[in-house]
Amino acid sequence: MSDKEEKEIEKEVLPSENKPDAKKISKKEVVKAFWRWTFFSHANYNYERLQATGVVYALSPILKHLYGNDEDAMKEALKRHMQFFNTEPHFGGAILGMTIAMEEEKSNGAPITNDTINGLKTGLMGPLAGIGDTLWQGTLIPILLSFTIGFASKGNILMGPILFAVLHLGIIWTIGYLSWMQGYSLGKEGIAKVLQGSLLPTVMTFAQCMGPIVIGALSATFVKVSSPLKIQLGKSVLKVQSGILDKLVLGLLPLGITLLAYYLLKRKFKPTTVVLILVVIGVVGGAFYII
Repeated sequence: MSDKEEKEIEKEVLPSENKPDAKKISKKEVVKAFWRWTFFSHANYNYERLQATGVVYALSPILKHLYGNDEDAMKEALKRHMQFFNTEPHFGGAILGMTIAMEEEKSNGAPITNDTINGLKTGLMGPLAGIGDTLWQGTLIPILLSFTIGFASKGNILMGPILFAVLHLGIIWTIGYLSWMQGYSLGKEGIAKVLQGSLLPTVMTFAQCMGPIVIGALSATFVKVSSPLKIQLGKSVLKVQSGILDKLVLGLLPLGITLLAYYLLKRKFKPTTVVLILVVIGVVGGAFYII
């Protein structure tokens, strides 16, 4: 076998990261891309491509490192990542971590096409958005509010809004960083294994149950609605609140207001519209001494 044939076989078999001339992305560059994505994923959020420009901004140092010496390849990479993209930015960061790993392999000659990269992004952005939104909006935020909003209502700025902000940002940034770096380490195969595992459904079930429980506790604690209405029964007076409502279900009016707001939001009413409806109910109810 000739020396030329041996070199060709070695080129095909030897992994790209072990080749002498292989392009290798440093951990510092991957971390820099993470912080760019964290702070600028929604900086130019638009209706046409949503987070696409945030993706390009986050990945541009990586792409310059990999394709900076090839103008055509660089243009192709920028166009590739200007396609529509939208996900929850912290859990969804794992997608871009995998994208970086795929771009690194592609720049070193791996048979990875534009459709493969965009297919990965498109296929995972929805599932990971659902996971992230459920955990953040339905679980994490209500839990943090459950023990910080009490301090805030008493005027304690440090233990109220400041503690909430520190805990919230600390948790989401930590999980976002771990997701991003894990995505890069696992590559395109890893996240599929995570999604197919038995742990994820358990976590999601717990989150979906915990969120409504905490929201229900917050509603019972902080939604204050009562009725001063009285009914004259001969010589006695029946108080509607204590004599009827509290005996049926304690906190029935706060629960009703909460469920009404939930129903209106589910019917696609704007939050401002829901607030106005509640204000009207309060004004009318107060004017007639009903609530």
